[in-house]
Amino acid sequence: MKKRFIPARQLGPIKHVAAVALLAASAAFAASNAQAWTLKEAAQPYSGTTIKAIFLDRPGYKAAQQLIPQFEKETGIKVRWEVIPYENTREKEVLNFVGGGDQDIVLVDVVWIGEFASNKWLVPIKKFTDDPKLADPNLNLPGFFPILLDSFGTWDKVAYGLPFDNYSGLMFYNKCMLKDAGFDAPPKTWDELLNTYAPKLTKGDKFAFALQSRRGETQSADSFMRVLWPNGGSLLDAKFKSNLMSPESQAGLEYRQKLMKYMPPGIVDFDHAEAVNALAQGQVAMITEWSAFYPTLTDPSKSKIGNCLAITTEPKGPAGLKPALGGFSLAVNAKSNAKKQAASWLFIQWITSEAMAKPYLEAGGVPARMAIYQDKAVQDKYPFVKPMVESWQGGVPDYRPRFPEWPAVSEVIGEWGSKMMLGQVTVKEGAQTIGQKTEDILKKAGYYDGKKPLLK
Repeated sequence: MKKRFIPARQLGPIKHVAAVALLAASAAFAASNAQAWTLKEAAQPYSGTTIKAIFLDRPGYKAAQQLIPQFEKETGIKVRWEVIPYENTREKEVLNFVGGGDQDIVLVDVVWIGEFASNKWLVPIKKFTDDPKLADPNLNLPGFFPILLDSFGTWDKVAYGLPFDNYSGLMFYNKCMLKDAGFDAPPKTWDELLNTYAPKLTKGDKFAFALQSRRGETQSADSFMRVLWPNGGSLLDAKFKSNLMSPESQAGLEYRQKLMKYMPPGIVDFDHAEAVNALAQGQVAMITEWSAFYPTLTDPSKSKIGNCLAITTEPKGPAGLKPALGGFSLAVNAKSNAKKQAASWLFIQWITSEAMAKPYLEAGGVPARMAIYQDKAVQDKYPFVKPMVESWQGGVPDYRPRFPEWPAVSEVIGEWGSKMMLGQVTVKEGAQTIGQKTEDILKKAGYYDGKKPLLK
């Protein structure tokens, strides 16, 4: 079977193949089993089974933790989790796969799906959706936002996981700080942010903006890639060659250097927590961050911003609205035994279901279900909903390459992107080095000699 590789240059959302392929199967047994199937009965053979997962220290996982006792009571299945830093997650999961560890529920980042699926570490969900004893007739795969189901859970037209803890990049800002500086609305474009807003909002120990840029995936995805797309740039072109020396990519990277003048000292050491806290404590006026951090910014014990918090889409660039896309899916470990696989599926199906979307949202999570966000009461209560849905429905680009080699490329960007920001190399020198090292990785993997096909 040929693998499906997606170049970063591709802007459009992936075709919604998984949901369409499985819709007929879902509908077929839904009509006959809608009244018969219950989670409690489906879980009876697995009562007493313990399944293990990895969670992150983020609001969406804390929300799931609040809801898990309900699942355990209903099913008798015990869910145990380990909370670890994002930066260690992929390595820990890969070691688990290779070393035969005891993780049953796999947390899959959008850029890990190619690696995990290609190595046959994940169970295709068809195994469970084809089993009427395990498949909830109300699963409704087309009820997920297409871009989320396809980007986070699907590889080579096969669905492996269901979207969980997904988000778009948004602009969170302190409207009181903006008002004091003479602005009654946030910047609509990145150019406005840099040239009009930033000088007036940066005074003394107060800064206009914080762009989380810590070396690692935060540098490569949340900082480096964020300034490429709005300017019309990209990491790679359609032939998988570096596109970083293009005028558009260079403009984006130069923009980031100019914006550093209006960011806190040590911004290259800022991860998500530091950027969110800078806004929460009034150190900065604006950040572009994941929608998942809304609960943190509205928690009085963690944030001083209070009623001054406001949210909108990320600013537009010359190429239009091209916000960050991030998040995860939950999948079943192919190396777990059959009983744990079934129990894991029942949990994944339950926590991502339409029935649990509202409880999950109210607990602080961000569900991937379309229906929940059509509720006007939800839109009014959660101000991040409208800009997030606008970003998802507007065709957020395939923000980072999803091929298995991305982790190696990300390490290169993490190192040289940081050096670029620190002034240890020029933008051109850094871009040339990243481009060459990236092409070396892809050449070794077989992309340039026909051993691995490129998506046309």
